[in-house]
Amino acid sequence: MFENKVWWITGASSGIGAALAEALAKRKAKLVLSGRNVEALEDVAGRCGPHLILPFEATDFAAVPEIAERAWRWAAQQGGAIHGLVNNAGITQRSLAVETVFDVYLRIVGVDLLAPIALTQALLPRMVKAGGGQLVAISSVAGIVGAPLRSAYSAAKHGLIGYHDSVRAETAHSGIKVLVVAPGSVRTNVSKNALDARAEVRGVSDRAIDNGLDPALAAERILEALVAGKRELILADGPEAEIVRLRRSDPDALFDRMAALMAAGYAQQMGAQGKAE
Repeated sequence: MFENKVWWITGASSGIGAALAEALAKRKAKLVLSGRNVEALEDVAGRCGPHLILPFEATDFAAVPEIAERAWRWAAQQGGAIHGLVNNAGITQRSLAVETVFDVYLRIVGVDLLAPIALTQALLPRMVKAGGGQLVAISSVAGIVGAPLRSAYSAAKHGLIGYHDSVRAETAHSGIKVLVVAPGSVRTNVSKNALDARAEVRGVSDRAIDNGLDPALAAERILEALVAGKRELILADGPEAEIVRLRRSDPDALFDRMAALMAAGYAQQMGAQGKAE
């Protein structure tokens, strides 16, 4: 599944993407590393084995077919095809829907939903023709639960799950496997890079993220799920895992809990937390 197989990771310059690159490299995979920060990608690549750095703007949809062609050609030069695609790149938000400008929705849905769809659509026919492969979608607990202050992010990550679930159903008989991962808090720059209500970078992190799961451990759990043939991985523990369980078993209880959280001043606490940091 990993040794001498080509895996393409988007958002590979940091966080879960970088950790997955290193974990796959330890298993002797060959890597295509994508993102916007070339210097950071080169730093990650320096810790990995055979690789192709393939930077591109995720929402430059017109360029995606040519980007996919370059990646596929490189895989062929390595003696095979692209075995795995990890749709990992994304951005989030921290803002109330009632205060949020529409550009936030355009940007987040573009990066978190339309970009992975565009890339998968460009690659999927080739993977099917090659006899199969593995898709990995990095969604979020917020892709299962409508999380406060994350309306655009939740919308995009819900859509990411729906798209990949459909692709799984349509292509399983063609050898395509799909794993959807729903992380909770992982120790990355995701909240620091979040957009605020005016579509500006927030610039501060959340305590929950700062105290979250180590990305290296997250990567190991994802690879374990792949080996086990899982189709969904809830990469969360404690209260975050509990709200996923509630969303599926007792949604009314979850809706009441979320509303109570907001009534108790969650938005104000998040704002104060940012100011303190």
